[in-house]
Amino acid sequence: MTGTPFSEKLRLVLKMLSMSAAKLASELAIDKSVVSRWLKGSVQPSAHNLSLLSALVATRVEGFRTLDWERSVESLAALFGVDPGAIPAMRPPEPPRALPLAIWDQMVSTAALRGHAYEGFFRSTRPHPRSTGRFLHEYGMIRRDENGLLRLNMGSAETVVDGWMIPLHGQLYSICADVNTGSLLFGIFNGLGASRVDVFDGLTLIPGFDQGRSPMATAMLCERVGQLSGDRQADDARFAELASQNPLAPEGSVPEHIQKHLVRDFGPAALALGGDWLLNMSLARTMSRGPEYETPPKA
Repeated sequence: MTGTPFSEKLRLVLKMLSMSAAKLASELAIDKSVVSRWLKGSVQPSAHNLSLLSALVATRVEGFRTLDWERSVESLAALFGVDPGAIPAMRPPEPPRALPLAIWDQMVSTAALRGHAYEGFFRSTRPHPRSTGRFLHEYGMIRRDENGLLRLNMGSAETVVDGWMIPLHGQLYSICADVNTGSLLFGIFNGLGASRVDVFDGLTLIPGFDQGRSPMATAMLCERVGQLSGDRQADDARFAELASQNPLAPEGSVPEHIQKHLVRDFGPAALALGGDWLLNMSLARTMSRGPEYETPPKA
């Protein structure tokens, strides 16, 4: 193709056709995240998709061929019967609201393959960082976003968290930001190969509450409390309702076996007694699980 990026040409063509990215994805029967990545320039269409795209344009512009994508922006405009001089300078695309990591494509493809297992509403349980013996609950909504990743919205009456959950190599990684404080939060959780994950556990890393905001690690358990409806507005409203609750778990409401799962001694003294040297959430003790009764996949 010419020196002009394909993404710029595609934005021009969509503008000439008065077609949205979502409409294009629907017409081509592909995921809208794919079109989003074309428009952002992060990937080029495959030969097959470029052929489908060209055929679609040809239904609006007679004689349009795949080779026409080799044209300059000005030549493309003329093909649509538009004076090239009348085309306003197009703004460069906004930076994607995503993670510019080297393994981006792997993250998106894994989310496409495994993400459905984690989509839904969850309630987390973790030790209270400032009140010994007490626990906190927050509510989260996980669903795929326009970038192809699993988006996480999580919170309570006291905090709002926004970020991503990334299934990779049998684990579930989280990278999030506390909207109120601007702090970054991280997590690694035990993944599962089930078609639907109902419980997962792991460790989170957060800033502490001392003057220096010292790093603090804690165990966390997340339990499914509902499924997505498919109606984004209804799901947003459901999440807002769940996340408006007081995060402090009523005293004595967290079952003893979960308390023991989330709070364990570790270090030299614990190691000498057969315990752990480091804080961890090993697969040997994980509570991660799928549905209690899962129908085996058909052969």
